[in-house]
Amino acid sequence: MPMLDRLDKAILHQLQQDARISNTALAEKIGLSESATLRRVRRLEDSKLIRAYVGLVDQSAAGYPDNVFVQITLTGQQREKLEAFENAVKQIPEVMECYLMSGESDYILRVIVADARDYEHLHSQHLTNLPGVARVHSSFALRTVAKKTEIPIRKQDTRAS
Repeated sequence: MPMLDRLDKAILHQLQQDARISNTALAEKIGLSESATLRRVRRLEDSKLIRAYVGLVDQSAAGYPDNVFVQITLTGQQREKLEAFENAVKQIPEVMECYLMSGESDYILRVIVADARDYEHLHSQHLTNLPGVARVHSSFALRTVAKKTEIPIRKQDTRAS
């Protein structure tokens, strides 16, 4: 990871707010020349700190207003079972996030669905048929309280600002 100063942090903040901001507007907001701003953005991209630029689609408007958090326990934790499960779960479009966990469950998934009936279909046709699944425990989110897309940048300044 590159050393970050206040200008790099400002660039990252602005791009996380609006990835479509023009280089001219970005330079103006952070108080740097356009060429210097562009060099810094390219350095952040080359270092993979900026991984991609995406458009955030409204989940409800796309027909998936509900979030379901699914705890999955496998029949075993051998590498082959974990890999088979992980490869298969990545193929289900409604699975938005999947985490290997410590604790009671092996995995936690966040899946998006239209409603309870939609989830019932996803559960019976896909989740319970994933390789090595022993138990599925599901919880519907009642309301989203906080959902962020901006990653806070914590690296200390190591260069003169």
